[in-house]
Amino acid sequence: MKLYHSTSSPNSRRVRVFVAEKGISIPLEPVNLGEKEQFSDWFKAINPRRQVPALVLDDGTTVAEVPAIWRFLEETYPEHPLLGSDATSRALVTMWERRAELDGFAPTMEGVRNAAAGLKGRALSGPHDYDQIPELVERSKRRVADFYADFDTHLEQVPFVAGAAFSAADITALVTVDFATAALKMSIPDGSRAVQRWYETVAARPSARA
Repeated sequence: MKLYHSTSSPNSRRVRVFVAEKGISIPLEPVNLGEKEQFSDWFKAINPRRQVPALVLDDGTTVAEVPAIWRFLEETYPEHPLLGSDATSRALVTMWERRAELDGFAPTMEGVRNAAAGLKGRALSGPHDYDQIPELVERSKRRVADFYADFDTHLEQVPFVAGAAFSAADITALVTVDFATAALKMSIPDGSRAVQRWYETVAARPSARA
């Protein structure tokens, strides 16, 4: 297998952290987004949607999209489950990971892609071009602020996002916080003590450096 990724891609990081938590060794193949290698003919042949990450399997099959890559790796390497260990925990991890993505990660990405000068005409990643909508940036920031507030309330009740154990939901939330802090200058608010406690715990895991 080979994982095509970029160090500047938050979605790539979600997969790298997952791989690190699993203790799997997968060769990494960098795709230089700054030089627009994702639009090259060689990468288009790997992933026609021109997005990273993309996992190429031993038989040449390409699996793209973070949840799909996670699912393949979880079923191939079931030790140290990150998507849940029974029906209830799998449902809770799926629910909370989706909320972290929709309420935190997606609005952060929306805010960045509609504001960055270097992404003019590329407000959405993928094979099609879309104009930026600057008016969305402030709404995105409001959504990120709501994400922090909502997750702070939730994390007052549980140690990790999906409950008692670290999971893929924590990975998406961790990457969201770091992404929002770096790209939108929206770090954890001073009053969000539960999020801060949780963040200090998960950011200290060796996988967080992946």
